[in-house]
Amino acid sequence: MSTTLEPAAEATFRQVEAANPVVAIVGATGAVGVELLHCLEARGFPLSRLKLLASPRSAGKTLPFRSQDLVVEALDEASFEGVDIALFSAGSGISKRYAAAAVKAGAVVVDNSSAFRMDPDVPLVVPEVNAAALAGHRGVIANPNCVAAIATVALAPLHRAHPIRRLTAATYQAASGAGAAAMEELRESTAAYLRGESFEPKVLPHPYAFNLFSHNADMDVETGYNGEETKVVAETRRILDAQALPIGITCIRVPVLRAHAMALTVEFDEVVSPEEARALLAKAPGLRLVDDREKNHFPMPSEASGADDVLVGRIRTDIGDPSGRSLALFVAGDQLLKGAALNAVQIAELLLKR
Repeated sequence: MSTTLEPAAEATFRQVEAANPVVAIVGATGAVGVELLHCLEARGFPLSRLKLLASPRSAGKTLPFRSQDLVVEALDEASFEGVDIALFSAGSGISKRYAAAAVKAGAVVVDNSSAFRMDPDVPLVVPEVNAAALAGHRGVIANPNCVAAIATVALAPLHRAHPIRRLTAATYQAASGAGAAAMEELRESTAAYLRGESFEPKVLPHPYAFNLFSHNADMDVETGYNGEETKVVAETRRILDAQALPIGITCIRVPVLRAHAMALTVEFDEVVSPEEARALLAKAPGLRLVDDREKNHFPMPSEASGADDVLVGRIRTDIGDPSGRSLALFVAGDQLLKGAALNAVQIAELLLKR
């Protein structure tokens, strides 16, 4: 299915007045910042000017955009004069420090950090799922955690037709979620491993080549859950508007560059057949059905990498639930695209006057 969205039905919200807005990217030189540039260009976003903002150490660098080399400027409170849309992707500390300045200058902020995701006054938006949540925004819109964004694209069509009563997830998360430095560490450690050389990890806490380990977010030693897991639970509930939804989750870092995968077991209020689930998912926006049992071909990170669509398949009745109300499925999505940059640009597209 195409990721081009219809206008947000029955949603009214503050839109950007300029037909060709001025757009700023905060954190332009990071992995997600570079992907934001690519998405704006690939989707033909109708901007009149693009400002690239980053830390002082990145100021003066150039990045290509529409056959030009744009110069990166140092971020400060005055950076947002004349900006209509500010796409933030520089971490929660930067967002908390500068988002208010951007809004005061008249920009609408789409923030990719965790700074505002659970703020009840800030909508947390996946355009295919809950575009109407943009209603009443006060100048800041939160881009979800990458796992929550990718998962809810697949879960929402099912949840709308048959309310989910419980979700169990195991995630297999790519290096890109930890940034460009983690991606480079995966490359270097893999090359060293293949040469038979030792490699001391510097970005991640464990050897990455030919290995996997519990997600490296801070661990709550009392509950045994890490910060990534608690974020995914809270944000998934918020995006699906299902605050009491029981969710069990285990998040694992795997040696893949940029696409997350996840095994989801979904229990419904009633029996849902795999055939009905396939039909619902096949026509949903932002999804591509990859579910070929005969060829044992299901969603893979190698095919999700670089793709706008979230891949969904391996759809089957969960034989571990004797009630027959549970389905198992497998999902893969590009962490830098639907998990970050693409979702932010889709939000920005919804803000434009139609």
